Amino acid sequence: MTIKFNCPYCKALIAFDSKHAGKRARCQTCQQLFFIPHKDDQKPKKFETEEIEIAEPVPGFYRAVFVESWKIFNTKTNATPLVFVGLAVCVKFFLGYLNFTLTIPGQATSIEFPVPFGTIWTVTAWGALFWYYMQIIYSTAFGTEELPRVYLGSFRKFMWNILKSIYVFLMILLVVELPYFIAAVITRKTGLDWPVFLTILKLGCLFFFPIAILTVAIGKDLTMLRPDYLLIPVFGALKPYLVVAALLITVGLLEMHTKQFNPSAKETILSITGNLFLNLAQQAIAIIAMRGIGLFYRHYSSYLPW
Repeated sequence: MTIKFNCPYCKALIAFDSKHAGKRARCQTCQQLFFIPHKDDQKPKKFETEEIEIAEPVPGFYRAVFVESWKIFNTKTNATPLVFVGLAVCVKFFLGYLNFTLTIPGQATSIEFPVPFGTIWTVTAWGALFWYYMQIIYSTAFGTEELPRVYLGSFRKFMWNILKSIYVFLMILLVVELPYFIAAVITRKTGLDWPVFLTILKLGCLFFFPIAILTVAIGKDLTMLRPDYLLIPVFGALKPYLVVAALLITVGLLEMHTKQFNPSAKETILSITGNLFLNLAQQAIAIIAMRGIGLFYRHYSSYLPW
């Protein structure tokens, strides 16, 4: 059952599943916090910073991740979102090689201009995927069992979402890896040679990438990337967080080992088909990983200090 009501601040129409009644939420129009009411058209209670929610973890996290999540691939209503993800994969797979150099002959020397069509297509495809990842996390966090619908809007809005998503992911990565960057600069300036330490630090910082993505996907604010917001939920629910981190690491490892189409390599049809299948399989696991991040919020929001 869905509860429909108006934001107590901007009056925007909001809807949540009834099982979230009484929980804290954020309006996606004005970004203000409130408590979800218990029935339709009831005025939500505004969130006061001195109020503290008392909640317990919701059981069933592991089943939701490893059993329930796979059902989304067998649901007809998810066909359009899955096609959208598949198209993004095909764009970066088949068009990523289209970088070339344009040579303009001259009287003395020729002038060469790089034409990075392949890079543009690849970045666009990843931006679309990043945008949809955030949609999956948010919708899953608030009880949606199906994949979120794909609303592209106008071309300008679609491109803006792509650029914004790329920027957000890069900023999250920058903030999470900030200790590593600082250590790398210090070691270089001082002439110290600590490659093992730097590698461990870089991987250790990446461990907090999932909770950072969750914080921004739900909070819609990069300023929420604070140490306490990242550390408390991780160590409060360490075992389920390790599951989420392992899924995301798996996606990263698959991305490092998947190949893109390149006609100059003279691959066979079987090899091309196999590589495309691996790229699609990687995105299937990525969808499960993003749902896992959203499920972490749904089941362990009591550990989130915000």
